[in-house]
Amino acid sequence: MNDPIALSPEMMLVLAILAFTIYLFVSEKVRVDVAAIVIMVLLGLTTMLPKLEPVVSTRELFTGFSSNAVISIIATMIIGAGLDKTGVMSRVAALILKRGGSTESRIVALVSATVGVISGFMQNVGAAALFLPVVSRISRRTGLPMSRLLMPMGFCAILGGTATMIGSSPMILLNDLLANSNKSLPEHLHMEPFHLFDVTPIGAALVLTGIAYFVIAGRWVLPQQQSGETERSSRASDYFKRVYQISGELVEARVQVESPMLGMTIQQVADNYPELPFLVALYDGEVVKVPPALDEMIWANTVVGLMGDRAQIEAFCEAYHWEIKGEPDRFADVLNAQHSGIAEIVIPPGSSLIGKKISEIKPRRNFGTNILQIHRSESIIEHRFGDTELRSGDTLVVHATWKDVHKLSQNNDFAVVTDHKYEEMRPEKLRWALIFFAIALGLVLFTDLLLSVALLVGAIGMVVTGVLSIDEAYESVSWQTVFLLASLIPLGLAVEASGTAAWIAQKTLMLLGDVPTWVLQVVVALLSTFFTLVMSNVGATVLLVPLAVNIAVGAGADPTMFALTVAISTSNSFLIPTHQVNALLMGPGGYQVADFMRAGGVMTLLFLTVSLIMLNIVF
Repeated sequence: MNDPIALSPEMMLVLAILAFTIYLFVSEKVRVDVAAIVIMVLLGLTTMLPKLEPVVSTRELFTGFSSNAVISIIATMIIGAGLDKTGVMSRVAALILKRGGSTESRIVALVSATVGVISGFMQNVGAAALFLPVVSRISRRTGLPMSRLLMPMGFCAILGGTATMIGSSPMILLNDLLANSNKSLPEHLHMEPFHLFDVTPIGAALVLTGIAYFVIAGRWVLPQQQSGETERSSRASDYFKRVYQISGELVEARVQVESPMLGMTIQQVADNYPELPFLVALYDGEVVKVPPALDEMIWANTVVGLMGDRAQIEAFCEAYHWEIKGEPDRFADVLNAQHSGIAEIVIPPGSSLIGKKISEIKPRRNFGTNILQIHRSESIIEHRFGDTELRSGDTLVVHATWKDVHKLSQNNDFAVVTDHKYEEMRPEKLRWALIFFAIALGLVLFTDLLLSVALLVGAIGMVVTGVLSIDEAYESVSWQTVFLLASLIPLGLAVEASGTAAWIAQKTLMLLGDVPTWVLQVVVALLSTFFTLVMSNVGATVLLVPLAVNIAVGAGADPTMFALTVAISTSNSFLIPTHQVNALLMGPGGYQVADFMRAGGVMTLLFLTVSLIMLNIVF
């Protein structure tokens, strides 16, 4: 690269397309995946230009869709969805709650470390999405704002993606880009591909840095405001208070031996004690029942879940010897807002239930619903519903699991008004999910099988064994990410094959002058950090790896090290919420851009420092 490289018409064409690509990403005139497809089509059209060599052949134009990197990403997403479907995350949440207690620093450390490890084996945005409900549950149990927990979790999900070669799209893509660059390099400079855990020391150091940062400085850099999810939950609660005068607060209580209600059924208690709060759950020592049937008996030490105004519940429990538990325990899972809640159900014209009494329908037993109120025209029917005949237009305010609400939404006898999200879990398939995850990991670690094939073994195994249906597998794939990556791969080929990367590298070296290798590496890391803030990390990786390789070759440095610097530095995306993980958490965390700039500014500097030091120590 000592001889000056002349700028050819093909290079000028590629530079123009590069500039247009950056403009589309930065301006956000169209969505990033649409921008990538536009660039791919534009590259295809350039083959029609006269007197110019094609910058990418028509044979290579669509190779991205069958590339090892793209198939690997699809398989990783499916494996992650399979693990989620079996309820692994709820078990992890229970373990974190058990170990972490209610101390913010301990919970932040446990959650962040767990997410960091998990994101090393699946897409980091997938790990963050899986842990979003976990953090929500922890927030409700401990009273800590989600805004204090989500950002450390999200940052460590991004950091954990650098711990293995399958943790993030840039890492999965890197080996393919190295193979492409080898085509234009002399044989003695050919770069060897990275193995799964080659980068683990770097990723582990980054995750530990992120945890230490938030444990030490979290009190100053994390926002205090109420989270977006809490605000939405609060609005839902305010709605039912305003419209129905129903408080959604849930309290767990234990019936004491002094209670006069021992030996009574729930129906008898409701008939004789009209001040009884809404009894929405019962634990008889063996099984949790939500809702319990009216003929369930109340005995000493029976644990019940009560819903209503806190002061009224406390007054009732004090009067009749029911002990209120300070922290929900027995019903922590079934009475959290992701499992159950209050819903409005209307009886539509033509319902077969019109004219039938509530006692005939047995809504608790047959439909899993605990009726709180019935609204009919201007009147409200409360408490004794047994003799009430249903009429067209009646609005039933019920407490139920979202699973039961989902079933009602598919029943023509009911019209469910409340928005509800229900996803069927398959905990009985946990063993199969773990077996095929272990098989995929073993194939990656101990065989020379192509990464995409090894991961597809795990993905298709989960489909065949029923962990996921094939439709659920398709739905688990972020096709936006797939098209973004597959459509940008030919641009990377064009930059490399046309000599544009070598020309830019030579100009960069001339501009910097005679500087140490570490200065060049810092420049590459800074460029990668900047590009990943204004465009996708995939796009930044595709564009900058060929450039970094050529800069290293021109300076007599290790091209493999420079390529890895790009792949790792494109995860340094904390300053503004452009990374998929940060964008995912903005709403639930109630974050503003200023929150990311405050916490992410320091994290960006820490990332650059730790990653560059570890890169030079390990390699």
